[in-house]
Amino acid sequence: MSAAPRISDAERRRRIAVRHGLAPAYRLDSVVAVTEAMTALHATEAATVHLAVAARSEGLTPAHVDHELYEARGVVKQLAMRRTLFVVPRELLPAAWGSASARVATSERKRIARAIAGAGIADDGGAWLDMARAAVLERLGAGPATTSELRAELPELTGMVGGDTDKPYDRPVPVAPWVLTHLGLEGAIVRGRNAGHWRLNKPIWTRTVDWLGPVPDPLDEAAGYAELVRRWLATFGPGTAADLQWWLGSTKTAVTRALRDVGAVEVGLDDGSTGWVNPDDVDDTGPVEPWAALLPTLDPTVMGWRSRAFYLDPAHVSHLFDTNGNAGTTGWWDGRVVGCWVQDDDGTVRLSLLEDVGADGVAALEQEARRLTAWLDGVVVGHVYASRQMKQAKLP
Repeated sequence: MSAAPRISDAERRRRIAVRHGLAPAYRLDSVVAVTEAMTALHATEAATVHLAVAARSEGLTPAHVDHELYEARGVVKQLAMRRTLFVVPRELLPAAWGSASARVATSERKRIARAIAGAGIADDGGAWLDMARAAVLERLGAGPATTSELRAELPELTGMVGGDTDKPYDRPVPVAPWVLTHLGLEGAIVRGRNAGHWRLNKPIWTRTVDWLGPVPDPLDEAAGYAELVRRWLATFGPGTAADLQWWLGSTKTAVTRALRDVGAVEVGLDDGSTGWVNPDDVDDTGPVEPWAALLPTLDPTVMGWRSRAFYLDPAHVSHLFDTNGNAGTTGWWDGRVVGCWVQDDDGTVRLSLLEDVGADGVAALEQEARRLTAWLDGVVVGHVYASRQMKQAKLP
């Protein structure tokens, strides 16, 4: 048996430059193209979607992103892998609904039912959830609504859960978002138009059939995971089975089956581990000019792998990620994370570097800072997942 092909860390970094549209020569020309290139864009922070597009394109504005989300609807927000909100290409929805979203929906149903019964809202939490879901769907049949509007109109959504212990993290929370989340996981409703500025998550909920027209059935679990894995390999390959299991929020069994189903090929990695690529994806990319990029919090490139040493110095992790593994903003030079960026009160983007990148690196990163400052046009983005380095850089 011949030895598995080898893909070096340098080649992996070149693939990031080309496939993720981060090197200037490979930037993309549409919101859909950016989303497809990345498989999915993180959307927990609303601004991440727009900033991820800005980093990978020329000539696209926040209005272009909003148009694709809310008018053309070629990309759609969907809670999926790891109970994380993503923006996915419209045609990927059936795969997500049948696999990653379905897995989360099952666990969420159990959690919600326990909490409802435990709070004394209903003896049968599962039956209560079904009743609340039906009320929401009936109301949305009359037209879209915000979470606040649904809570005000539907008695089924007025309850609160939690806050009955002295633990500092135990605070009363409304049940309405739980019901809406569960309906969204199953593809019955979607986050439609946004009721606020593009940098804020203020969804107006709508029935999926009203937003997208005829809705395809979810793929079965195996087919759904296979499609997600095929696309992940095209974006992030090579990666390990552990990377995939983490990204999907799935099981080792599901990943092993999906790798087999797509005919994935084993390759050797520089750290001695086994990586996987699609069967036609073993060849090297070729030379890429040094490049700089400024990426937002929770950017899909930064969050694409669990094992990140090939592009991130382990010593930087505590500076750029929070204790739960959420990435803040990052600055990249020639395929490696070298620091972060912040904004001043007037919207100017400023660098905070953790490494000496030389004069060429500084010049390229400063050019990206000017480009991003112009793109933001005075808009200052707030961050839920500000890293330690970001907070220190903002200090006077």
